[in-house]
Amino acid sequence: MSHVFGTFARGLVINAAESEISVAMGTVFVLNAVALFVFPPLGHVLHLTQAQFGTWSGVAIHDISSVVGAASHYGQSALYTATAVKLSRALWIVPISAAASYIFQRQQAKSGESIIHKPQVPWFIGLFILASVVRTFIPEVASWSPVVTHVSEAGLTLTLFLIGAGLSQRMLKAVGWKPMLQGVLLWIFISATSLGVILLVVR
Repeated sequence: MSHVFGTFARGLVINAAESEISVAMGTVFVLNAVALFVFPPLGHVLHLTQAQFGTWSGVAIHDISSVVGAASHYGQSALYTATAVKLSRALWIVPISAAASYIFQRQQAKSGESIIHKPQVPWFIGLFILASVVRTFIPEVASWSPVVTHVSEAGLTLTLFLIGAGLSQRMLKAVGWKPMLQGVLLWIFISATSLGVILLVVR
């Protein structure tokens, strides 16, 4: 799952402790689960169009499986928009990881510490770009669409199940209320701010 990779990879880049990575991942798990249930009803209450809801989901929800899950309940057009926005957003993992790695490695070099980890390569982004290029320049692959769609839906169902299975009382206790509160407040701020911009720009 992209959010697991993204959180874990960024943690390795800055040499975060395992407990700190676990807290971050636990917070993300909880917020993803909340988004699946909160976003679609809220979108209907606000009378968002398919494009508006898809853009909002892609910007404000962290995990791509949760983005797809929320948007698919709103409509097919919202699903397409949300997936494109989220995957475009995921491209920022590359420059952010590279920049963070450079900064923290310089700090470690100055302090005389040894470099423990190097940033990992986000292969799923490269595969997404490759699939887009193949679909664009080889129209014959469109005949595979029903099979790919079926497999994708099955994979999504499994992923959403695993998100729910990953939430435990132990994980919630490990996160604690302070990091969770910070994550929730940041999420609300980003969600509200992005929604305001989207209502003005997207129709």
